[in-house]
Amino acid sequence: MTRRIVGRISAILRYPVKSMAAESMDGVDVGWHGLAGDRRWAFIRDGLVRSGFPWLTIRENPEMWRYRPRFVEPERPDLSQTMVTTVTGEELDVVDPALALELGHGARVIKQGRGVFDTFPLSLISTQTIKALGSRVGEELEMLRFRPNFVIDTEDDEEFPEDRWVGKVLSAGGMRMRVDQRDKRCVMVNIDP
Repeated sequence: MTRRIVGRISAILRYPVKSMAAESMDGVDVGWHGLAGDRRWAFIRDGLVRSGFPWLTIRENPEMWRYRPRFVEPERPDLSQTMVTTVTGEELDVVDPALALELGHGARVIKQGRGVFDTFPLSLISTQTIKALGSRVGEELEMLRFRPNFVIDTEDDEEFPEDRWVGKVLSAGGMRMRVDQRDKRCVMVNIDP
């Protein structure tokens, strides 16, 4: 097996609550179901529980990205209380009905043992891809727009290096991640955090 360095991780991001702000991390436990604590909580819209996409997201409430969740015990996200700082600066427990009421859409919160993912439990993007996409639309794009778990700064400046990683295994520290497919992005990338 030939190994080569493709780059370095420049950011690790976890989203304790689906569609809310990211939590930047220096390190995190990674398992079969993604980053420990990633998208552990989500809000479901009233009347859509049995639909294919019941989640309350930034699409329905663009202000959600401004809510900042955090685990009280970040090293133990599965057991930790989760607090959310609202747009007004109030701090509420994620299970507080006042938070669901504030978010609207008749939402209620759920906790998932494995996280709430639309497709795969890990997502990565390179700084080169973010730069290339920005140049195509004529503006500098923020990495948070893509809601990745890992941001990779590659060794070369070639655009879209992730395309060459499909079918390959990437290693970082003690983690090995197989890149199964390109990430088909939804309309969330159109909302600038």
